Amino acid sequence: MRWLRFAVLVLVATILQTSLVGTISVRDVRPDLLVILLVFFAVSIDPRDAIVASFAIGFAADLSNPVRDLMGPQMISFGVFGALLSDVHSIISIQRMTHQAITIFIMGALTALLSYLLTFFRAEPAAAHLVAQLLWQPLYSAVIGPLLFFPFAWWMRIDRKGRKRRRPGLR
Repeated sequence: MRWLRFAVLVLVATILQTSLVGTISVRDVRPDLLVILLVFFAVSIDPRDAIVASFAIGFAADLSNPVRDLMGPQMISFGVFGALLSDVHSIISIQRMTHQAITIFIMGALTALLSYLLTFFRAEPAAAHLVAQLLWQPLYSAVIGPLLFFPFAWWMRIDRKGRKRRRPGLR
């Protein structure tokens, strides 16, 4: 795993999530780039690296969360569901764009639900837009997510089968 490229990609996605994604929002529903990254890494890299990447992406999601005084709900939900998806991917192949879209939708809804529950138990009632977070945001992310897998794979130097590309002559 190329961790420097990973860190740059997560940093750029976090900055885009907090600033520019609002320009493509539809009725105040924004795609979640970090959930798309979660699914991409969970199905594209080694399971041990995918678990570390899932927690790191969840940490970035907590940093970009509008509820600034809470740290951890999204990191826990991204880590748990990223690890689960990585294990499921070792049994079921998620290579087609439709399967990727369905997976992004399911993971977006599950991570939002678990984050909401963890926030609810820890502090005052969290999100007023629960339906948007559980349905519309994952749906929007699922529509654009598979289209972003190709640039992500190019940046991370991962081929379509989930293995790193090797340079000729290097082993």
